[in-house]
Amino acid sequence: MSDPTDPVSEDSTPPTGRHSPHLDDLERAQAAERAPVGPLVIHEVICAQGIEELERAPAGLALSGLAAGLSVGFSFLADATIASVLPHAPWAHLLSSLGYSIGFLIVILGQQQLFTETTLTALIPTLTELSRTYVLRTLRVWGIVLVANLLPTLIWGIVSARTGLFDEATKAAMRELGDATLEHGFGHTVALGGIAGWLIGLMVWLLPAAGSAKVPIIILLTSLVALLGTPHIIAGSAEAVFAVASGDGGVVDYLWRFLVPTLIGNVLGGTLLAAVLNHAQIRNELKPIKLVGALERFRRG
Repeated sequence: MSDPTDPVSEDSTPPTGRHSPHLDDLERAQAAERAPVGPLVIHEVICAQGIEELERAPAGLALSGLAAGLSVGFSFLADATIASVLPHAPWAHLLSSLGYSIGFLIVILGQQQLFTETTLTALIPTLTELSRTYVLRTLRVWGIVLVANLLPTLIWGIVSARTGLFDEATKAAMRELGDATLEHGFGHTVALGGIAGWLIGLMVWLLPAAGSAKVPIIILLTSLVALLGTPHIIAGSAEAVFAVASGDGGVVDYLWRFLVPTLIGNVLGGTLLAAVLNHAQIRNELKPIKLVGALERFRRG
């Protein structure tokens, strides 16, 4: 039995936080709401999101993906519009990069399916319960969302380049952004794409515990993707298509200098660095029974 006179005895440690006897019921609830969210809780929130994505019908995924592809095009437009009214100064890129967050805010707060987020969320259930069913459904979600996201970027890029919808200053800024997506070689773009995928994956991991800081976190990390010049497979596709439609590159340039290396980099950054590492830290704390219900639904489906 613990000695009650021992000041370091475990039994003598006074309850604190939401268990504190100094708080009434309302104050205990408030303390519980402000308690830090642990990595296991974050993992389970993301895992639940992933299971929901894996269970969605293909048509629903495709429509949500199309909406996300259209929405994220505003990142390209906002970045270029802000850049077009700023002087050519070292700090100008810092401000215009904030516009890059606009499309991501619409997509994330609107609960639309964006490939670089889905890369992580749809993978977590597979890492938790490795099975052929989960792997195949994860690949299905990735494929549907990727294609659905990319199609609207063709519209964004071609319409922006081939029509007079936007003024010449904005189109000049768009052209600079578009040319930047095609300026590096294959390996360089893979590496830069890995950084972008890592940042987006970290953003997804932070959001469940973000609370009222959700919007600042989205703005900070997505604007950093633009500030560092790291390519995003969807937002960057609108820029790269604009460059091709403007005559600054060809279809091969779009595929080989942007699409394929950026896709590889984003997937590696979002899965290996963000998903796998964050999953690995809590894997031993997971209980095998946790996903039995979901697995049974998958097997029956």
